[in-house]
Amino acid sequence: MANGNLQLNVVNYNKGAYITIEGKASNNCFYIIRMGSVQVTREALRNETETLKTGDFFGVISAMSGHDHIETSVALTDVSLIMVVKDQFPLLIQKNNPVAMKIILSFSRKLRELDTSIAELTLKSISTEDVVNLMDIGEYYMKLNQFNQAFYAFYRFIQHCPDNSNVPKAKQFLLQIKPKSKAVYLDAKNEFKRVYPDDTMVFCEHEPGNELYILQSGKIKITKIIDNKEVLLAVLKEGDIFGEMALLENKPRSASAISYGESHLMVVNKENFKNMISGQPQLVTRLICLLAERTWVVYRQLSNLQIKSKLGRTYDVLLLQLEKNKIPIKYGSAYLYDFGPKELINMVGLSKEEGREIAQEIFKNRKFQLVDNKISVTDIEEIKKQVDYFKKMEAMESKRKAGKESF
Repeated sequence: MANGNLQLNVVNYNKGAYITIEGKASNNCFYIIRMGSVQVTREALRNETETLKTGDFFGVISAMSGHDHIETSVALTDVSLIMVVKDQFPLLIQKNNPVAMKIILSFSRKLRELDTSIAELTLKSISTEDVVNLMDIGEYYMKLNQFNQAFYAFYRFIQHCPDNSNVPKAKQFLLQIKPKSKAVYLDAKNEFKRVYPDDTMVFCEHEPGNELYILQSGKIKITKIIDNKEVLLAVLKEGDIFGEMALLENKPRSASAISYGESHLMVVNKENFKNMISGQPQLVTRLICLLAERTWVVYRQLSNLQIKSKLGRTYDVLLLQLEKNKIPIKYGSAYLYDFGPKELINMVGLSKEEGREIAQEIFKNRKFQLVDNKISVTDIEEIKKQVDYFKKMEAMESKRKAGKESF
């Protein structure tokens, strides 16, 4: 199928044929169903199945992120599919805007479903972001003498919660810290491009949001207050996109964004988002790649949580870091992680005592060493072997229990 420079291939599969297999390498393409129906199964979602029909698509996450497939797809009928190669994606959305919008919204829905599944597995409630928490955020930063962030949080609290009983107190705090706050950027409406001075809050966790941002120069820190401590989640650099989930889902911000040095941002709101889709397909492609990467990571985290063995989960976290960095799993290849045992244990979510035991168990394996307090492995294939072993043992145990219950 040809359309200008856009080249789309049509591929056909017979009923019962496997189209993609979970865990297999991506071929950098995804599929739009032209005729027929396809069943998609996701193992980490407790073998959740979904039936897709004409106009639906699948394989986008692996194609746009470059990671292995996270789903198995089988033709329920004889099917005819439009195969879209990743490099052709900007041309496709330029000529067919609804496809891009449908894919973006499907990512936001999928991320929400995955977050719910993770919350259920960890026995935690889904985080509820409430705008009244801006008052607590302001007081937290005020105690630390971080007056720019405190001023921003109090100002937004008054703006969004005018009838709250803490408004007089927030106004008093604003008057008190105003002379000490030097870089506060407020009410920058309808500005497509903005310059944020160093240590300026772009947005604060818990506040409503209707904009996404493209970092044109400078750096942005993404932080979140957890257990009364500010945690650095990421440092973004030129070309990165952030703040998109609030725009897509009409949900409060889940973290704060703070300028790290002077930063220049391009701002996209709901009004010009559709114009961006039609006028700047390369930016939209970058956004979809970002969403695909995030969805893949959350899916892998969910898959990790379903490994019952704590040692098995720890090995899988090490494997996940390799996969995130797209490190080929080859026999004899060495790798030095940029973190040590303490950080690894935090990633797995183990207590100090549990973590100490797991770390000791890992370092009994001579292929693992500590180099400048960082984890080093002399053969990364060993990590994959360990993960496969624990998964195989647990699958056999599940089958054994299922066999007993059938009698």
